[in-house]
Amino acid sequence: MQAQALYDFAPVLRVALLGIAVAAGPLAWVWLRNRQAAPAQRLAALTVLTLFLTFDLVLFGAFTRLTDSGLGCPDWPGCYGNASPIGALHEIRTAEAAMPTGPVTHGKAWVEMVHRYLATGVGVLITTLALATWMQRKRGLPVSSFWPVLTLAWVCLQGAFGALTVTMKLFPAIVTMHLLGGMVLLALLCMQAVAYRQAQRRSGPVTIPAPARAWLLAAFALVWLQVALGGWTSTNYAVLVCSEFPTCQGAWWPAMNFREGFEPWRDLGKTGAGEHVTLAALTAIHYVHRLTAYLVFVGLGVLAWKLRNGPLRSSARVIAGLALWQFATGLSNVVLGWPLVAAVSHTGGAAALIVALTWALRESRADKALNVHSVAAREVRA
Repeated sequence: MQAQALYDFAPVLRVALLGIAVAAGPLAWVWLRNRQAAPAQRLAALTVLTLFLTFDLVLFGAFTRLTDSGLGCPDWPGCYGNASPIGALHEIRTAEAAMPTGPVTHGKAWVEMVHRYLATGVGVLITTLALATWMQRKRGLPVSSFWPVLTLAWVCLQGAFGALTVTMKLFPAIVTMHLLGGMVLLALLCMQAVAYRQAQRRSGPVTIPAPARAWLLAAFALVWLQVALGGWTSTNYAVLVCSEFPTCQGAWWPAMNFREGFEPWRDLGKTGAGEHVTLAALTAIHYVHRLTAYLVFVGLGVLAWKLRNGPLRSSARVIAGLALWQFATGLSNVVLGWPLVAAVSHTGGAAALIVALTWALRESRADKALNVHSVAAREVRA
């Protein structure tokens, strides 16, 4: 049997048309709901809806990965050179007959292609948002086209990582970067949504004490680090190497191989030398993610406490709630054997944290004057 080419662009137009069809519904809904509104308000509504659908896409991407459907269609952008698994029925049957539990099955092919249709639809929405913003700016509307254009460029890069995820056979570094790329996309859309919100209320960011702002920045950086570690843990299937809590393999410090575990450029399940990844390497991946989770949990708790009485008190409640959610779902993954609901929920919580922290950062600035007054007061008391 002839091997299937990794890239087959024959169905690209049909896949693009399906993506346009997916985007048509949300676009029509925004237009009908806001047809009497000002152009800026329509852009704001489209941005929020695109943010929501991108969040859903991140969740469905996690579902695709966790159900081992990432190679449900072994080529890109279609499925065995077709726009849907229907046209690839013979090829899928042949592959499934050869490996009944292998990467290619009817169900996995549909999951993979639906993910691609949704991703294409989100790409159409982001393209529409960039074009609409540019057109309104040309007509004199005081809106910035920087973020929409940057988001459009990023979604194109994210599409390239999606293709490489398939053609490089779930290469761990590529899959992790694809996950991070989805989170960056959420952050970029969130920046736009907050900017439109500020424009509508005709005010800029609220002021918070400089120490609280510093904690916010630190927590933001820690969450990004933890998302990267979580992606690396998931893509290397290292979640189940520690099945108890708070110890791992009956020890507080189990045997670990950090060099092998965090070797970035290697095939799935292999070392750079082509040997099988050892249990000690997978344990190192899991345990570093767990130890960093403690630090992130404490950092988010302190941040929520510092923001509890200020203008970002609603964000403080959301951040505290999401920190507890992440702890609960992460613990469930360990002690319940990585159930699908808990695993997808854990990814969703991470995505929600990125949105919440990005929102708080874009919505605030440090009150330097307040900080100066506090220093002066301490000097007077001294």
